Amino acid sequence: MTIAAVRLNHAVLFVSDLERAVEFYSRAFGTEVVAREPRANAAFLRMPRSGNHHDLGLFGIGAGAPPRRPGTVGLYHLAWQVDTIEDLEQARLTLAALDAFTGESSHGATKSVYGVDPDGNEFEVMWMLPRDAWGEYEHAAPVEALDLAGEVRRWGGRHTAGRIVEEPAS
Repeated sequence: MTIAAVRLNHAVLFVSDLERAVEFYSRAFGTEVVAREPRANAAFLRMPRSGNHHDLGLFGIGAGAPPRRPGTVGLYHLAWQVDTIEDLEQARLTLAALDAFTGESSHGATKSVYGVDPDGNEFEVMWMLPRDAWGEYEHAAPVEALDLAGEVRRWGGRHTAGRIVEEPAS
């Protein structure tokens, strides 16, 4: 019998400087700190449109911790999904403004931009085509050049991830 998971709920990263990482993810994704655990030097962050308790946990382990070398065993990157292709375009601009943009690509059914946090943790921000448009990419994940302007012209205004927007408590 397999585990009946439906999606990844949250990710947790070790970071060298907790407050620097909290500031970065707040500026990049608009996260809010929903909880802190001072005994573990940890903060738990929620994305603005998330229905999760937290989407990202950060555990500060100190500036003296050696960074993981790229290409070694361990986590390669996390992928954050956005709802519209325009959101992906904005993600690219935000990452560039933070000097965190590292690249972009088309994977057929998904379009992606890539970034890196202050500790070198890589991440992807991706937009997924509507399911009925996957076609030949249903069982393929190529790595091709991304024409983001062309994708915005083609897919502009299409919502594919859904949004959880809660009304404020009265």
